Amino acid sequence: MNTTVSDVEIKGATKQFGSNIVLDAIDLEVKQGELLTLLGPSGCGKSTTLNLIAGFLEADQGDVYIKGKKVTKVPPYKRDLGMVFQTYSLFPHMTVYENLNFGLKLRKISKAEQKEKIDRVLALVKMSGLEHRYPRELSGGQRQRVAIARALVVEPELLLLDEPLSNLDAKLRHELRLEIKRLQKEIGVTTIFVTHDQEEALSLSDRVVVMNAGKIEQISTPTSIYKHPKTEFVFQFIGKSNSFEGAVVAIDSQKISVKAGEEIVVVDYDNIIGEDRDISSGDEVKLYIRPENIHIASTRETSAPLELHPATITQMNYLGTSWEIDVSLIGKSLQVLTNDYDSSWREGREVFVGWNPSDLKLIKKE
Repeated sequence: MNTTVSDVEIKGATKQFGSNIVLDAIDLEVKQGELLTLLGPSGCGKSTTLNLIAGFLEADQGDVYIKGKKVTKVPPYKRDLGMVFQTYSLFPHMTVYENLNFGLKLRKISKAEQKEKIDRVLALVKMSGLEHRYPRELSGGQRQRVAIARALVVEPELLLLDEPLSNLDAKLRHELRLEIKRLQKEIGVTTIFVTHDQEEALSLSDRVVVMNAGKIEQISTPTSIYKHPKTEFVFQFIGKSNSFEGAVVAIDSQKISVKAGEEIVVVDYDNIIGEDRDISSGDEVKLYIRPENIHIASTRETSAPLELHPATITQMNYLGTSWEIDVSLIGKSLQVLTNDYDSSWREGREVFVGWNPSDLKLIKKE
């Protein structure tokens, strides 16, 4: 991957519909050959960002560059990109072959080369032998494969995918997710993927852009986004999380002690989320921890550096490969995700739960 060249660059893009600011002066770079995902809840601005890149919308302020060239006012058909929508958008009166050939004919590709390109891309998406079928004769997953093939057959410099899997069932989504990742790596085309599904984003992407209310909250690798969120929104939006409140009672250069209910919990100083790292004794704070980072045991073990606290099981759910256990602790209901199961556990049973201070995140309350 060439890290010195950006295939796409957005500089200071603002977009407003009436009084609603959909994009608020965002800056974004997409590296050559990477798969970058725009992730966020409905209305966060991710599809608007994709449409700016595609040329379907023009920013009120700011500019878009593709391959170093300013394309802010260049129409979509001159941007050399392929786009896949969630609704497939196949021509129903055309066969698979004719759907794929449509863009090639517009580019005046020779018939021999047309067939060669179509055969190659059908093999890539595992649809060889189905070129004479009509969209109505295909399953939803097959239609989406054809839509992806149609975008790829013209060999675009940029591939844009707008929620392409959202209309499929869970099993098909998983299968096509793997196919998209394989195809993207095999072909090496720079790809921008829009989704509201965090699992999709984390499993597919080289980097993830988390968006919220028209702003970019964080851009990083999937692992970093999950393990090292930079804002409270990112921590809450990505994965499951537990939260409880408390007040700071002591601080040293490495640890922050917080009184939460009747318990004292310790947080690593490096685990402060957000820009305000000026923490003082008496400050009210929120603490966050992932369910899988909470240890649960039947007895009070001495397993440093875990802090263990008495808790009561309030609910248990078996998930097949793990258990989701709700416990009451510090006057709060916390969720634990564990592969370790004690057959004596049941609702109302007292247990002990704990965590490593490095797994707790802290944010100062406003």
